Amino acid sequence: MSSKIEFLYLDEADVLKAGATDMEKCVDCMEEVYRLLGQGDYVMGGKNSNSHGIKITFPKTSEFPNMPVDGPDRRFMAMIAYLGGRFNIAGEKWYGSNRDNISKGLPRSILMVMLNDADTGAPISLMAGNVISSMRTGAIPGVGARYLARKDAGVCSIIGAGVIGRTCVQSLLNECPEIKTVKIYDIYKPNAEKLADIVKENYPRVEKVLIVDSLQEAVEEADVINVATSGAVQPEIREEWIKPGAFLSLPAGVVLDKDFCINRARCVVDNWKMYEAFADELPYPWHEYLELIAIHWAEWIEEGDMPPSKIENLGEIIAGKTQGRKNDDEIILFAMGGQPVYDVAWAKDIYDEAVNQGLGTKLKLWDKPFSM
Repeated sequence: MSSKIEFLYLDEADVLKAGATDMEKCVDCMEEVYRLLGQGDYVMGGKNSNSHGIKITFPKTSEFPNMPVDGPDRRFMAMIAYLGGRFNIAGEKWYGSNRDNISKGLPRSILMVMLNDADTGAPISLMAGNVISSMRTGAIPGVGARYLARKDAGVCSIIGAGVIGRTCVQSLLNECPEIKTVKIYDIYKPNAEKLADIVKENYPRVEKVLIVDSLQEAVEEADVINVATSGAVQPEIREEWIKPGAFLSLPAGVVLDKDFCINRARCVVDNWKMYEAFADELPYPWHEYLELIAIHWAEWIEEGDMPPSKIENLGEIIAGKTQGRKNDDEIILFAMGGQPVYDVAWAKDIYDEAVNQGLGTKLKLWDKPFSM
């Protein structure tokens, strides 16, 4: 056998040509990922094989002149995973992030995805990761809605109209075909206006696109609510605003009443073992380091206020181990935090399509490895 190793480099233009923005296919891909999660056919990093990733954060001050110091969204992270099934692939998403990038004309985060042969470890593909990451993040609420939203959901509320809000609305409108009204709330009005234009242009079936002036107005009468805000202050949603039967998609931080979550809502997560990994990796209280509602649930369980049985995994619902929506009145909270298996899966589908189309640039690692 030849020991020569080549891998395919895909720049962002290649990734786009290979279909990275096809939301319908991405949602189907993510549903398949959840089925494999429910079956256990995957491995991620950390002691419990479910870690979100390993992160470098910088000190607030440094004696070394070239070392970066801590700042908003400044970090490096490696998110590693193996995913089985038809994917049978290992890989990682690697990114650096710094909010100051925006003033330099760059995205806040700059991402790459590497795929590796799961047997030999040899590189298969290195590709631009920003579009892949944004699409897989936006697809997850759609997978949740497929199993947890009311079939007759007619009003969708988008809270936070940035990049993630714009991808989330695609998957939610695709999966909830009866939605005729979209309400948009963002404290930065140009973001709301941009998203309103996107909805009007791409979803002519939507009869009303409303930019609302308050969080309460956004939440009231909504059947599907997606919260994807950023910043130091998390939106607080009050129970009395929430319509019976509502599905809340929560890819970002949100404040919800503790008694409501424990006693009157159904709590579904993307992968509870990931939050157990967070709890093992972070100092307590964990919510000071991670702004996700599921981290609060983990703290309430740790404190003895919330029974562990309250938590359900979407993967087990999709795998048929647990029932999806049980009735039209239950309020379902779907908490998610991002997992490297998503990136590896969507990147593998993009890679396969790129090969079919003859896209990308072949790069050589070696003809044969150097022998010392």
